[in-house]
Amino acid sequence: MDLRTWTAVDRYFGDAFLPPDPVLEAALRDSERAGLPPHHVAPLQGRLLQMLATVQGARRILEIGTLGGYSTIWLARALPADGVLVSLELNPAHAAVAQANVARAGLAARVDIRVGPALGSLAALARGGAAPFDFVFIDADKASNADYLEGALVLSRPGTLILADNVVRGGAVADPACTDPVALGIRRFARAIAGHPELTATALQTVDGKGYDGFALLRVAG
Repeated sequence: MDLRTWTAVDRYFGDAFLPPDPVLEAALRDSERAGLPPHHVAPLQGRLLQMLATVQGARRILEIGTLGGYSTIWLARALPADGVLVSLELNPAHAAVAQANVARAGLAARVDIRVGPALGSLAALARGGAAPFDFVFIDADKASNADYLEGALVLSRPGTLILADNVVRGGAVADPACTDPVALGIRRFARAIAGHPELTATALQTVDGKGYDGFALLRVAG
């Protein structure tokens, strides 16, 4: 089993389950043209995000890491007409691409993209008395995942779902010899989850056209 097999399976189920979507295809195309890194979720994972947010009945979604807005569009589509998605992005150029992609998707009224360091934006939301979020997607710099979790929990409620992407890193997270800051950050994130009395968590490994990785899914007690 190798990347070619994973890619072929990914393509098979994508073709079977995901109809052509010009809006999402344009978002990926314009992100690539703008020179954004190809760190967006895979299409089937985007659909998973949408389904989880829908099953959760989310009316308020928090996304940490916007990039070009690809996952933002998937998540915003799960919201009711009066729902809100707040997405935090460090890079102004990335945020501009995302804003254009979200507007083309007809979702600008539901999406609030905030530019700046995510920890500062999280603190500002808390200081401003933001209503709690029903679903949180963490997909920014992995070394800071534990810090993002801490900030997100302040903005959560009993029953909030939190999904953190890219926590396996090709197996590096479980390699005791690995001293990569990203892997160390994910281990710190895992310890924070394990030591938190109000979190129930699981982690799933994934293989697809983007390689071997996985995500952690958490639920706030209540």
